[in-house]
Amino acid sequence: MNTTDPDARARATEAKMTDDERFQLLHGIMPIPMPGSNIDPALFGGIPAIAGYVRGIPRLGIPDLLETDASLGVANPTQLRHDQATALPSGLAIASTFNPELAFAGGKMIGSETRAFGYNVLLSGGINLARDPRNGRNFEYLGEDPLLAGILGGESIRGIQSQGVIATVKHLSLNAQETLRNTLDARIDEAGHRESDLLAFEIAIEIGQPGSVMGGYNLVNGHYACGNDHLLNTVLKRDWGFPGWVMSDWGAVHDVTYFNAGLDQQSGAQLDRQIWFDEPLKAEYAAGRVSGRRLSDAVCRILRSIYAVGADRPLTKAPIDFDANARVARQTAAEGIVLLKNDGILPLGDKIRSIAIIGGYADIGVMSGAGSSQVTPVGGAAAIIPVGGTGIMNTHARQSIVPSSPLEALRAQLPHADITYDSGYNIPAAAARAAKADLAIVFATQWQCEGYDGGMALPQGQDILIEEVSRANPNVVVVLETGNPVSMPWLDRVKAVMEAWYPGQKGGDAIADVLTGKINPSGRLPLSWPVDVSQNPRPLLAGLGEPDGTMVTVDYSEGSDVGYRWFAAHGQRPLFPFGHGLTYTCFDHGSLRLTGDDMVVAQFVVTNSGARPGADVAQLYLVNAAGKPVQRLVGFQKITLLPGETREVRLIMDRRLLADWTGDGWTIASGEYAFALGQSAGELGPRAVVTLTESRLNP
Repeated sequence: MNTTDPDARARATEAKMTDDERFQLLHGIMPIPMPGSNIDPALFGGIPAIAGYVRGIPRLGIPDLLETDASLGVANPTQLRHDQATALPSGLAIASTFNPELAFAGGKMIGSETRAFGYNVLLSGGINLARDPRNGRNFEYLGEDPLLAGILGGESIRGIQSQGVIATVKHLSLNAQETLRNTLDARIDEAGHRESDLLAFEIAIEIGQPGSVMGGYNLVNGHYACGNDHLLNTVLKRDWGFPGWVMSDWGAVHDVTYFNAGLDQQSGAQLDRQIWFDEPLKAEYAAGRVSGRRLSDAVCRILRSIYAVGADRPLTKAPIDFDANARVARQTAAEGIVLLKNDGILPLGDKIRSIAIIGGYADIGVMSGAGSSQVTPVGGAAAIIPVGGTGIMNTHARQSIVPSSPLEALRAQLPHADITYDSGYNIPAAAARAAKADLAIVFATQWQCEGYDGGMALPQGQDILIEEVSRANPNVVVVLETGNPVSMPWLDRVKAVMEAWYPGQKGGDAIADVLTGKINPSGRLPLSWPVDVSQNPRPLLAGLGEPDGTMVTVDYSEGSDVGYRWFAAHGQRPLFPFGHGLTYTCFDHGSLRLTGDDMVVAQFVVTNSGARPGADVAQLYLVNAAGKPVQRLVGFQKITLLPGETREVRLIMDRRLLADWTGDGWTIASGEYAFALGQSAGELGPRAVVTLTESRLNP
């Protein structure tokens, strides 16, 4: 990365610019023909079909900004380009690894491919917390906890930018459902917001130092997120001191006044009613309603990020080591797989002579999520299955199957077994095939896409398929490839359940690795798994079925009690708690020791008391704060141990997680603070108490 002072460089460059050049940097286009566009397609000549383009200023060495989606690889959602890229597993799979180093490696990998393709901005870094298990974009994000999402998101961004590619963090804020996302008003009190979604963004920005923050489509407390003065000017730029620029989401700008409210750049301008940050903004500037200082500030923020990241280095297309990158994807998929249930049937052993593989396109590949994050994988999609629908996202409504076949991977790893496949389309035939095998593995999929929310039931009769197969064979393993938690009416009838999420470029191999025990599962749930939607704070999805353009208000009255905090506060038990995940070995946690006041440190030992090497995810929760029952993840660490090996773990706590937001800052009340080690939020073990004195933290 460039070590020259980026702020000084930005100020020096900006001082040499004309006003026309300044305004040129404040808006961009999506160089893809769109029906009803206000942009002449002739302007697209020579520009690749990417998400965004901002014309540079060659005389000053300011490069074109060539912006491509997204968090899971160099996206090519509708195959308008010929490039193919490494498809990482979904965000929830990455979060399930609880492994910051692996998040960095994945970011570094996709950052390197972005630059090799000739692009210098990757619209990556989804941090929105999972407040509803039906949100169609949860699969892109990193779960329900602000510490976990912030750390892993920040490390991914840091990895991307290590390659000289600007990353974004998005979508600020409360972009928690896709239904009526353009007209949804997310209501939340300041304390609840600061302690949940905003804290996740704050941590990610501190760690990753992204060049840009992207606003959301929705409103927050009555004001659109991309024109929200409180979010952008007060929280982001003043309180957090964010030095980069704020870009809009595509089609999220409704007025020129957003510029004074803190938005620095209008993206994908042809999706808005006007190119607000061109002639209308010039008119505001000429009339004195936009100051020269504000104009210079916006330009300097963009330049500063270009220089800080090194995105002004010449872009030269380069060869890509796809084999090496596939290994990163495979490790991420394997570490992200969560073993939810195992009645001793896994790992698969040599005694199993016949296996019936059923459903889930397992003969050709694995499911992926759709929308702007859709990667066209190396080798192309194994199949593209139209879903249909209407609206601007209709072109994305296609199931893309990534070519990594679990069937073929299992055949390679279990050469002694007779492994057959049935699509599951004809349920009686699938059950009959299962009845003749020693073991049946049902692959069940749940496709999700940006722009659409789903339900918790498996689609297309797959619950019935699992029920019938489990009646035909007592030894059934279910492998889920889903973008969210699903209900499991058949849970008691099957021997094992594995959540593979959308496992990416080498997902089939990773699934086989874990099923056979080649890799000991170590994934942990990054979000609570409700029994069904009745356990949600809002069982009914706001605005469902209403026509586009309908204004709807969602009151996030739970505040910071998102996910496992909601269950703890209301005395409910989910189907599987946050942090849950089984392994093929056993781990013991020693006594918990706490020290400090200004800096609270936890120390304990972890022992692998089983017979296999494996990785534990030690989780530390605050359970009582100065007499107030709470439940907050305040630290975690993934530890790989050999059988019998013991290691000491030391966790330093972020003081914001011990505090409450009061007034205009963080307050730690004086009193005793109790902590517990856990295998999950629902399985807490050793406890300890430390006494803290009252203190105030800067916002």
